[in-house]
Amino acid sequence: MTRSYRIAIDTGGTFTDLVLDDGSGQLRPFKARTTPDDPTVGILGALMRAAQGLGIELTQLLERTEMLIHGTTRALNAVTTGDGLAKTAFLTTAGHPDILLYGEGGRTDLFDYSQPGRKAFIPRQLTFEVPERIGAGGEVVVPLDESEVRRIAERLRDERVEAVGICLLWSPIDDTHERRVEEILREELKDRVAITLSSRLNPTLREYRRAASTVIDAALKPLMTDYLDALQGALAERGFAGRLLVITSAGGFQDAHVIARSPILSIKSGPAMAPNAGRFFAEAEGLADRCLIVTDTGGTTYDVSVIVGGRVPTSRETWLGKKYISDLTGFNSVDIRSVGAGGGSIAWVDSGGVLRVGPHSAGAQPGPVAYGAGGTEPTLSDACLVLGYLDPETFLGGAMELDVPAAAEAIRTKIAEPLGVSVDIAAEAIHRLATERMVEGVEEITLSQGLDTREAVLVAGGGAGGLNAVSIAARLGVTDVLLPNAASVMSAFGALGSELSDEFEVPWPGSSATLDLDRTNEVLRELRRQAQVFLDGPGVDRLGESLEYIIEARYPNQIWDLELPIRVSRGADGSPELDEAGLQALVEDFHALHLRTFAVQDTDSPVEIITWKLRANAKIHDQRAVGMLHSVDARVPASRSTYFRTTGRVDAPVRLLAALHPGERIDGPALIELDMNTVVIDAGAVAWRTEDGSLRIKLEGAAA
Repeated sequence: MTRSYRIAIDTGGTFTDLVLDDGSGQLRPFKARTTPDDPTVGILGALMRAAQGLGIELTQLLERTEMLIHGTTRALNAVTTGDGLAKTAFLTTAGHPDILLYGEGGRTDLFDYSQPGRKAFIPRQLTFEVPERIGAGGEVVVPLDESEVRRIAERLRDERVEAVGICLLWSPIDDTHERRVEEILREELKDRVAITLSSRLNPTLREYRRAASTVIDAALKPLMTDYLDALQGALAERGFAGRLLVITSAGGFQDAHVIARSPILSIKSGPAMAPNAGRFFAEAEGLADRCLIVTDTGGTTYDVSVIVGGRVPTSRETWLGKKYISDLTGFNSVDIRSVGAGGGSIAWVDSGGVLRVGPHSAGAQPGPVAYGAGGTEPTLSDACLVLGYLDPETFLGGAMELDVPAAAEAIRTKIAEPLGVSVDIAAEAIHRLATERMVEGVEEITLSQGLDTREAVLVAGGGAGGLNAVSIAARLGVTDVLLPNAASVMSAFGALGSELSDEFEVPWPGSSATLDLDRTNEVLRELRRQAQVFLDGPGVDRLGESLEYIIEARYPNQIWDLELPIRVSRGADGSPELDEAGLQALVEDFHALHLRTFAVQDTDSPVEIITWKLRANAKIHDQRAVGMLHSVDARVPASRSTYFRTTGRVDAPVRLLAALHPGERIDGPALIELDMNTVVIDAGAVAWRTEDGSLRIKLEGAAA
């Protein structure tokens, strides 16, 4: 019987990770170099490696692939660098042209008035004011001036604008004017421009977030449409006739053609899956009730998320760069903090003679010096190679041989000599400084929530995740570390376990003290209707479904909202219904959530509800796989010359995770090799293989 395949591919800044499910109960991991100029080339390279690993042709692999799930940083990279974005115009209600410039509150330093102000995503010369006004109650205050819209269309044509974002002030309440503006632009400009309507994309009441998401989405449409069309075409040429899905920022996936229509949904696609994978492996080890710090160390960034109570956190506070200075997406995304520190982070000595690591990365091209692809600046990966943490002959399962002398020479000339230290000390300093930057990233997300890291479990993933997981844990006071057996491809693994997902919302503000339950239930029924369209469309072949009703709420006069799942009963006709008991439970749950989040609650205060939402998930495939397939490589030596700060250079024992018996104890200092990952076990730490093939590490006296 011919097997069918399911494949997940995560295109990172340095490597493209692939996980293949062939139905045997074991997943297969593969990696290839990312090709930033054309990510499709790197994807095809990873697929070629997978085909070779199976002993079949690429066309045979793709012909048998029923589903390919893709995580990509294409949209995020375009927004952060500006490369590839369409020339975009912004149309808004007359009198409100500075929505994008004002942004949303906050200063990075309250006492530093020399800091430059933020820049609007769309410049003023491409911002156009539309004479119209709909009131907060949906009444027409100023009729739409259609003749002025046509004059604006003429200017857009003259400016050779490629995309338009339309965000009128009260369109979430009544989108009539927005839809008419779109119709006029279509009449005048035909299909020459991509258009995004805020009321269709993101009907939130916060006008800045709605405007920002609208123009970002519009600017991305031509790029992402071309990219996904090219990827679909390249796969189809090689025999793929299955379903191409793209990971969304919220942690689910959608069909590629849906993402092409709303590309902002994929802006945090790349890192969104690691938390799901981290939770999965923690549950397998009986750690689900613990606070989980899930990290994903790639070649370019160190991504951190925190899971409390088994729930992957999401947030609308997703900044596309420096907080308060950059733009918010305005969309729910998995709450992840990224630090510019990874395996490819460049080490350098500043003009004051101080060692720095990052934020710049060698990326995939040219990559670290040791890759032999033209890189000249020493990186964290080069330092780990010189320290003996990486095996130059078995890197990536032997697919790439590393140049130790070149890495050592780069560190000697660029770091060691300027600092007046040995190469080993310089390399160890690079490793330690990168660790400190990663620790800062963890502390930022944990301390802001009042979480004690000493009570947490560190779930470390990513291709470089094992190189300093123990060091990071020691600095944080964490005594329990988990390296999943899919650590090197954790985001791709998480993608395979995800579901088709979408979110629907209706902005309808109200107070718990005066809430109209009849109107509320009308809103809930409308959300359910929208979700059913989704389930009967993209999710029509679903094996199962789940629905979660959610509110965004706050205490009166607060600025920020909290997201709260609510308990909804069924009416006599089966439709969703919130009754008095459900409303009381909602209020009590909000007080408890506010207490957990901010350590304070006001039980005498009513709850102000801003938005009603419904999150729908459709399960479209079985979870067939139970583990990760690893090979036992006889070429791994029994020991390797390795430098540790507390011991100096020693012959550290090297063990293969796949060759360890469950429960077999390995005391540090030692090195444990996975197919595409190396785990450094510092002195004072002990590691053992679990029954499921992952690696547990306990710290008692590991050096900080």
